[in-house]
Amino acid sequence: MQSSQKTQVQTHTGEKPYGCEECSRQFSRLGHLKTHVRTHTGEKPYKCEECSRQFSRLSQLKTHMRTHTGQKPYKCEECSRQFSRLRTLKIHMQTHTGEKPYRCEECSRQFSTLGHLKKHMRTHTGEKPYRCEECSKQFSELGNLKKHMRTHTGEKPYKCEECNRQFSHLDTLKTHMQTHTGENPTGVRSAAGSSVRWVI
Repeated sequence: MQSSQKTQVQTHTGEKPYGCEECSRQFSRLGHLKTHVRTHTGEKPYKCEECSRQFSRLSQLKTHMRTHTGQKPYKCEECSRQFSRLRTLKIHMQTHTGEKPYRCEECSRQFSTLGHLKKHMRTHTGEKPYRCEECSKQFSELGNLKKHMRTHTGEKPYKCEECNRQFSHLDTLKTHMQTHTGENPTGVRSAAGSSVRWVI
């Protein structure tokens, strides 16, 4: 029997003759086994010519290349937004359907993605996997660690278009902008009855 015919038979019968010696997972194709073995060896034979990042699968490299080309082949039929990855489109679609298939066993809150559920679970477990290498402070979310790092680096990526002042946090910029717009975000009034405006 020819190789292609043999592979087709294995696909239909569910036969998986190729076994991983590291974790005992079985595969129907030798190529799939070879790709899987890289998860154990760490081998990444596919290299991006633009930024030198390396990948264990050719499909991962092709997806990555879209970050350089700007290609977004997956389009949302509801709002026409486009995405570079099919997985990202599927996650986005849940904003239209309202689907939240991931449920917290502790408090029954539901989430649209597994990543959001995992992040939420840290509020129950107290886990803080992200650690600052400067002061050893730990955080439950990577985004919070990145914000914290600005206290060490002095980075201020948020700039006021009105007066060019710069801020390390977006919330601080938004509060500052109220000094230009005259908004009163707190609703607090002075003894005279006039609105109090917080100035940074």
